[in-house]
Amino acid sequence: MHSPLEIARNYIEVGIHKVNLSIFKTILLGFFAGMFIGFAGIASTTASSTIGIASVAKLVGAAVFPAGMAMVLVAGSELFTGNNLIILAVLEKKVTVWKMLKNWLFVYIGNFLGAAFVAVLVVVGRTPDLFGEQLAQAIVNAAASRTNLSVGEAFVRGILCNILVCIAVWMSFAAKRVSGKLLTSYWPVMLFVLCGFEHSIADMYFGVCGLLTAQVYGIVAESLTWFNFLVKALLPITLGNIVGGAGIVGCGYWLAYLHRTPYSADTTVAEQEEIDIAEEY
Repeated sequence: MHSPLEIARNYIEVGIHKVNLSIFKTILLGFFAGMFIGFAGIASTTASSTIGIASVAKLVGAAVFPAGMAMVLVAGSELFTGNNLIILAVLEKKVTVWKMLKNWLFVYIGNFLGAAFVAVLVVVGRTPDLFGEQLAQAIVNAAASRTNLSVGEAFVRGILCNILVCIAVWMSFAAKRVSGKLLTSYWPVMLFVLCGFEHSIADMYFGVCGLLTAQVYGIVAESLTWFNFLVKALLPITLGNIVGGAGIVGCGYWLAYLHRTPYSADTTVAEQEEIDIAEEY
């Protein structure tokens, strides 16, 4: 496995590559990531929609949802929440703040388009008909639960979520094999879903799909409006994601592993030897 110092150094190179993608490729790869998270969203809702015990339903949905992150990491795509770690390259003065913000903006747009694309096809394809339209009600409930949050609650849940998402990305960089990336990224993502924390890209899917399902199936949810979804829920969740991902994980790990840390081969080798010795026991 790669040591934390190696992960930090490697992500700087990744960040440089990400910000230098063309706008078209950035949006296109963002679109794919949005789709992958959207697929995970409908899968997790479908898996849990007919389970009567709330905690068990939550656990089942959480167990399924990490498939989205697996596709993002292995298939190749750009996810806004994970890209908050580009702050590492900014702090190392390898990337400008402007380039980072530009990447975040176009990835976010691509993510929204991809998540909304899946949401539209789910409704047009009548997937909510499943289980005697119980799935339709579950989809609307999932969206309404997010618009029922206060702005402060949404912001805090966004912080908590992206701490775990960025840790999932960070841990995946420790693995040298696909199996390791899948295993290490699974647990933090499962935890954020299980705990009810809020992921802006997942909520793009949940919000759009919930709004369309409510309209098509005639399900009433008073709090579920486009304004509440975009302004009251998605905006503070997005800001919370930035604080958790870029502020806490990104800046925190920069201070721990890169700030005033010598980039010597001896340092990396010594850390790797300590890890190898620990693994033997």
